[in-house]
Amino acid sequence: MTAVIESVQTLNKTVFRMELSGDFHGMRPGQFAQIQVPGLYLRRPVSLCDFEEGHISLVIRAVGEGTKRLQAMRRGEQLDVLCPLGKGFDTQKSGDKPLLIGGGVGLPPMLALCKALLSEKKQPRVIAGFADADDAFLLDDFAAIGVDPIVSTVDGSLGAKGFVTDVMPKDGFSFLYACGPKPMLRAIWERTDGRGEYSLEERMGCGFGACMGCAVETADGIRRVCADGPVFSGKELKW
Repeated sequence: MTAVIESVQTLNKTVFRMELSGDFHGMRPGQFAQIQVPGLYLRRPVSLCDFEEGHISLVIRAVGEGTKRLQAMRRGEQLDVLCPLGKGFDTQKSGDKPLLIGGGVGLPPMLALCKALLSEKKQPRVIAGFADADDAFLLDDFAAIGVDPIVSTVDGSLGAKGFVTDVMPKDGFSFLYACGPKPMLRAIWERTDGRGEYSLEERMGCGFGACMGCAVETADGIRRVCADGPVFSGKELKW
């Protein structure tokens, strides 16, 4: 579909937020969009940070040519976007006090999930992990909906020093949702014996299961992160 850029906002030195309007509907927390970057062949997958009918919000780290081209675009320009794609989080599994953990650009999908859980009268807690204070973002967005994340940074410049697993409670939560780099997800998985749901990050070619470029090995065999995920049960994962 054709989407129109409503705004592009810088969040820190490498991360920006892009608001898009278009014929978007039926989105769920944990799903993603595939964006066709003008002038480049492969689409870029981006998790949904927030959404409503006709509108999506994406938080993107500008690390390569494609994402840097997106950051340079401006209000009113158009993009070809496939959305929503993938399997999102299952809020019916959450229980009353779910724990949400996001590391780096794994944090944005936790905002949409947190809003959904609050609308279901749940009491989510959020842990946000960053490299340092300059890398932090979206904390005000969580505070605006009444949830103050527990923050960890590798160098201790904001919140607790260390990784998300250093501030993660051993118990007291009803279910776990996590998104972030593989080493972080594996550490959480090992700490919880595979409990919860995990959103995986992989390079994708098509975004809807045709190319098998994002295939991963699971307990149930080879699965496609784009079509069978990106959200998987911890019991499915095979590290």
